[in-house]
Amino acid sequence: MLEFEQEYYQLGYNYIAGIDEAGRGCLLGDVVACAIVMPKGLIIDEVKDSKKLTPKKREYLYDLIMDKAIAVGIGQVDAEVIDEINIKNATRLAMKKALENLKDKEGNKLVPDYVLVDAEEFESSIPQRSIIKGDNLSHTIACASIIAKVYRDRLCLDWEEKYPGYNIKKHKGYGTKEHREMIKTLGPCLIHRRTFLKKILK
Repeated sequence: MLEFEQEYYQLGYNYIAGIDEAGRGCLLGDVVACAIVMPKGLIIDEVKDSKKLTPKKREYLYDLIMDKAIAVGIGQVDAEVIDEINIKNATRLAMKKALENLKDKEGNKLVPDYVLVDAEEFESSIPQRSIIKGDNLSHTIACASIIAKVYRDRLCLDWEEKYPGYNIKKHKGYGTKEHREMIKTLGPCLIHRRTFLKKILK
């Protein structure tokens, strides 16, 4: 899973960031992106696309990745902005914010030499490469996918307390049958993405 990273290390790049998002397809809450720089050549066993891991395994790997990472940045865009600029632009904005928030363990800003992005492109002065299914092909992007997913899942626990009745902690904002029924019964809450609910509320 280091084939893309190795290619750029050999070209002389030292700090390669991987970027991925979580929550793009949800009906509520923020879209969250993670930018991460891992040590050159490091492979953490069992790291892969976060969607292929159990919640327990993701939590375990989250701590391990955070411990090993050179730098991590998180970017969030809330439901109101998603409705204003659409989910594609919001995802790109979250990724840009994550890159701008990239900091090492001492809190110092780190600017990577190159960026590998999962199936997206966004405006940046740093050279980047979009990789389709990058979370399956790049170890660094896979690490970012796990951090973004666990970070957002933890936000869902906070939203569960603030907006009870929707069982957010279970479906994490995705459009399950239960979630859609709750929206019809209770109506949308403050963090629902109104542009995602047109078919449900028609």
